[in-house]
Amino acid sequence: MAQAYHIQSRWFSSLRYRLLTLALVPLLLLAVTVVVFAAQWTTNFTYEQLFTKVNTDLRVAHDSFQRIQSEQEETILTLASSKEIVSYWQNPTELVKWVDVQRELNEYNYLILLSQDGEQRLGQGGWLPHTMHASPLTQSALSNGVTPGGGTGIEIVPVEVWLSNGLLEPGKVVFPLIDTPRAAPSDRSAEDRAMLIRSVHAVIDENGDRIALLEGGRLLNRDFDFVDRIRDLVYGPGSLAPGSLGTVTVFLDDVRITTNVPSSDATRALGTRVSEEVRNTVLQLGEQWIDRAFVVNDWYISAYEPIIDVNDERVGMLYAGYLEKPFRQELFNAIAVLSALVLAGCLFAICAAMLGARSIFRPIERLTSVVRATAAGKSTRVGAVESVDEIGELAAQFDGMLDTLEVQRRKIEQGAQLLEDKVQLRTTELRQQNQRLTDSLTLLKQTRQQLETAERLAALGELTAGVAHEINNPTAVILGNMDILISEIGEDREDVATEIDLIIQQVYRIRSITHRLVQYSRSENDQLSPSAQTVSLPDLVSNTVRLIQHDFLDDSLVITEQHDCTQDALVDPDEMQQVLVNLVRNAVEAINQTSVKGRIVIATKDLDDKEVCIEVTDNGAGIEPTHIARLFDPFFTSGKELGTGLGLSVSFGIVRRHGGRIDVTSTLGAGSTFTVVLPVAASAPYVASNSPSVKAAPIFDTEDVLSEFKR
Repeated sequence: MAQAYHIQSRWFSSLRYRLLTLALVPLLLLAVTVVVFAAQWTTNFTYEQLFTKVNTDLRVAHDSFQRIQSEQEETILTLASSKEIVSYWQNPTELVKWVDVQRELNEYNYLILLSQDGEQRLGQGGWLPHTMHASPLTQSALSNGVTPGGGTGIEIVPVEVWLSNGLLEPGKVVFPLIDTPRAAPSDRSAEDRAMLIRSVHAVIDENGDRIALLEGGRLLNRDFDFVDRIRDLVYGPGSLAPGSLGTVTVFLDDVRITTNVPSSDATRALGTRVSEEVRNTVLQLGEQWIDRAFVVNDWYISAYEPIIDVNDERVGMLYAGYLEKPFRQELFNAIAVLSALVLAGCLFAICAAMLGARSIFRPIERLTSVVRATAAGKSTRVGAVESVDEIGELAAQFDGMLDTLEVQRRKIEQGAQLLEDKVQLRTTELRQQNQRLTDSLTLLKQTRQQLETAERLAALGELTAGVAHEINNPTAVILGNMDILISEIGEDREDVATEIDLIIQQVYRIRSITHRLVQYSRSENDQLSPSAQTVSLPDLVSNTVRLIQHDFLDDSLVITEQHDCTQDALVDPDEMQQVLVNLVRNAVEAINQTSVKGRIVIATKDLDDKEVCIEVTDNGAGIEPTHIARLFDPFFTSGKELGTGLGLSVSFGIVRRHGGRIDVTSTLGAGSTFTVVLPVAASAPYVASNSPSVKAAPIFDTEDVLSEFKR
């Protein structure tokens, strides 16, 4: 396959074949255009002629159809005006025989003589009751005009009418409907209506009075002589291509009731139906159809027109057409012959062009092979060529140029090798300098962040120290006044002992809060709390989880512990527990911003022999990248519903006093991880001081408070 691709690539890149392509492609395009245009024009012209012919055939069939009706009209009118009816009027038996003879002579399906009101029919036994089929023809025949009334036209007679009169044979009228491709859906299973060419005329006596009505009818159902006579007239010998078939059909609605169209078993296709598109055009819109049409089981060049009855309604169709296949085959044969002639001419032109191009392009191809060999690193030359024109001169100049290039190439290779050695040396030195610069920038960035955080915490410390000082003064006044108040109350203080204890308890709580704020905002030189001790981080985490599980855990939140830490850390358990509570609270806040099932993982690890860490990971909403740098700023919040923005700042201060740090990684929409890094107990940089620490005040007794103030 690779070899075939290579040959194909050489074909398209060869100058010979490109020029041949430029010369021959227009020729081929022109040939294709000529064939397509000729085929299109021939097809259009042929079908225009076919449609014109079938339109003429339909007009001939229409004229024949009208002429048959006119002949019947003249015949019935002649019979109605004949003297035999008047002469036999008093002899019903002879009159009945005469009517039967006229019916057989004129090949009518029925010919009857009715009373002047149409309610009786003359039969062998005399006048019999008769139900006349009402129509404009009968109304005209029964009218009292100056001239005898009546007329001839197409009528559709329902089954109950022709059965009751007994004028038609059911075997000639009724036939089952056959499923036909492309026909409109129908729930009917048989056709039982009769399509008649019906004639009704009044019989007038010598006095000009109407004495009777003469009615004759020709049944079109299964009237094969009718369609065969029209077919023989329209499609005589030599009018169609060999193998074609001319056909004529009369439709009742969209059902073939008489036709010479063959079915698949070579019988007449009675009971089959016309295609839906033809039915819609002819019967619904009242237009002619002159086009190709699918007839029973093949395509025909077809012409349809509606049949209008005496009520001026479209009750059927008249069709004339012939098989399309022979004409289409002749058309395809003509197009194939034309295409073969054009293709043969193109092949001859291609062969002549290729033979002429070979002598021109052979020196160029030799020059091309030398170029390819030179590109591949081989040393070769064109040498002498047979051509003495511009191509021969080009070959000689090309050989001289190759000699010059060979000398220059050797010089360039020597210089390139020297340059490569120098570049390699400078690249190594530059890579080392870049690495040192990157390390310096990373250290500078970390130092800068630590300084910024330290400045913010220092500012917070000054603020909290001032606030604590201002709050401690009112609390001292409150406690002093409480001493006076208790002394004044005396023995009645038991009644308000609960309220007094509550006031003193809240005052001590205020003082505890202010002392702890001062403690949290100490600088890095502050010492650890005297409560600092060697603590196992897994135990610290487990105790904290037990402490907060009733506040934070529910069905939508799960806290998981993973402990791989084997070294202890020197920390204040209460303060470090406060840090963990703050981190868990922040994780819960982040999870509440999502609809996923909450999951918090608290893990402890040994980083090395000097540091251990606690990782708090959640699957919450994550943190905006622009907010990470400000997470530990005092009073900074990012979308939390609750909180003042001091939790992480205070936690950062606590961890810093323990000689550690807090790192943050977060993916927006996936969760965050807070890592608290602490020194192990053996390498802790701070030693706990002996200064007293302030703890949250419990519920104090009044006497204890007073004794504390007196002391």
